[in-house]
Amino acid sequence: MGAAVDLIEPLGFVWDDRRVRRAALDYIDHVTVARHSDYTAFRTANGGRRLILLTTKSIQSLNDFEFMGNDVLLFGRESTGVPAAIAGACDVRLRIPIQAQVRCMNLATSAAIALGEAMRQTAALPI
Repeated sequence: MGAAVDLIEPLGFVWDDRRVRRAALDYIDHVTVARHSDYTAFRTANGGRRLILLTTKSIQSLNDFEFMGNDVLLFGRESTGVPAAIAGACDVRLRIPIQAQVRCMNLATSAAIALGEAMRQTAALPI
């Protein structure tokens, strides 16, 4: 979708070239990926941009939120989310509406939904 990806250590998965290429097929060459040693390094690299956390622990719906073009979307691990201290440091916490019987969506699906909505609102869709 043309968005850059920031990975914050420690990762919940192994990031090696073979695995990345298998999961991302040939598309990884078209994605800008930055790795950060920790959350502080990530925040420093992203300056004062608004940090939007997507979490099942929020009551504010993604559908009722107005994105800005320079927002940074943050997603945690599928199993545990982000640490409480990081969640508390985010500017906004949003929930993707899902059926009450469903605990959560996988990370790729959640990221696509949230990024698609942010891009739709900000007219940042690639041509």
